Amino acid sequence: MITHQADPANRSRLRWRARRGLLENDLILTRFLDAHEQELTDDEVDALTRLLDLADNPLLDLLLGRNEPSGELDLPHVHALLAKLRLA
Repeated sequence: MITHQADPANRSRLRWRARRGLLENDLILTRFLDAHEQELTDDEVDALTRLLDLADNPLLDLLLGRNEPSGELDLPHVHALLAKLRLA
């Protein structure tokens, strides 16, 4: 199985998906990927992929700590990644 980090196309797709309509989301995600993209674990990539499936406003609420993950997002690796993203 090819991991995310071993496939440049997967990394490129993730960065493209991180481009968002809300400037705030775009800035936070781009800053985070600039600093950490090369060291992301497969769990972190999974968590980020799940977050990128959200619409812009719910994503911003999570990134800014206005809300906490619930439902399908209430997973330890999603919480851990959000903690890192909030420091970006």
